[in-house]
Amino acid sequence: MAKKNLLEDIGIDCLLSNLPLNRYEEHQAPSKKLVSSPAVVTSNRESSSLSEGLRDLKITLANFEGSSLKKTAINMVFSDGNPDAKVMVVGEAPGADEDRQGKPFVGQSGQLLRRILSFIGLTIDHVYITNVLPYRPPGNRQPTPQEIQMFLPFLQKHIALIKPKCLLLVGGTACKALLEGQDGITKIRGTWIDLVVPGLDHPVKAMATYHPAYLLRSPLRKKDVWKDMLMVKKFLRTIQ
Repeated sequence: MAKKNLLEDIGIDCLLSNLPLNRYEEHQAPSKKLVSSPAVVTSNRESSSLSEGLRDLKITLANFEGSSLKKTAINMVFSDGNPDAKVMVVGEAPGADEDRQGKPFVGQSGQLLRRILSFIGLTIDHVYITNVLPYRPPGNRQPTPQEIQMFLPFLQKHIALIKPKCLLLVGGTACKALLEGQDGITKIRGTWIDLVVPGLDHPVKAMATYHPAYLLRSPLRKKDVWKDMLMVKKFLRTIQ
């Protein structure tokens, strides 16, 4: 009898059995079926749809043979940042550093852009960045009107996929591409413009400001960009 109690004390309650016992399974708590809320399911579907849309756009752009820029560039520069961001930054075209790395705004002007955004609490995780042109023009020349018009449908599709709350257009080329018929950047910077984008059912708030590369040559203009950024910060507070 004492021997039986001793065995029970150490967990042996059956000296002989036809089937092996899984002690872990016996003491495992019953599993609970996880049910996602409708909001989570919708969010996951939207995220998946956005990823697929961006992937398809990138493939289409890479296969586009209508421009000779593809032949002289090293890499196609598609985008950087967070596709779910409220702020979308549109530059003009890749430079030498961007062409080598395949990402927008990674050179000296890109570093300045990041510092400018940081002044209003934005990091690369809070913005989505692209350019009017996906390829670097030879010698860093200005994009031609024909090149701008050629790639404009791709840019508009890009914006329609991201659905930003705010568009930050940096430089004259981005303004010419998206704000056709408006005055030059010197006159329209610092003002909100309701931009109609094909594929979106409502206008997007757009703000034009100077390109960081221009600020490197004309540092006195930084004060104007600072004012523009304060307006962006104020707007973002109203939509949070």
